[in-house]
Amino acid sequence: MPTLRMMPKVMTMTPAAVSRVNALMAGNPNALGLKIGVKKGGCAGMEYTMTVAEEKGAHDEVVEQDGAVLLIEPSAIIYLLGTEMDYKTDKLASQFVFNNPNQRSACGCGESVNLVPAGEGAGTSAE
Repeated sequence: MPTLRMMPKVMTMTPAAVSRVNALMAGNPNALGLKIGVKKGGCAGMEYTMTVAEEKGAHDEVVEQDGAVLLIEPSAIIYLLGTEMDYKTDKLASQFVFNNPNQRSACGCGESVNLVPAGEGAGTSAE
C-alpha cells in the first residue's frame, strides 16, 4: 500500500494577510478566493498579479488558511513555492507584500521583481 506524503503549501499568509483576504472576500458574495499569479513585465522582469476569483481553474492550487482562500495559477506555482504573503499598512499605502525565497531582486519602485523557479539558486547573488 503506498504511503501518503503531505505536500507543503505553495504559500502561507501572515495573520494580517488572512484578515485582509477575508475582508476582501466578505465584500464580494460571489468571490471564491483571491487568485495569485505572476506575469512578465516591469523593469525587473516579473510582476505579481492578484484578482478576485469567482471560480476555480482546472489546475489552480488552492491554499486555505483560517478561512482565507488563495487560488494559485499553475504557471506561478514554481515561482511562489515557499512564499509568505503579508499585508502591510504605513502612512502612505496599504498593500500585500510577498516574502519570496525565489526572488533575486526587485526594482526601485517595488512594482516588479526578478524571480527564479524554486530550487534554481534563489537567494544567491548573481555573478
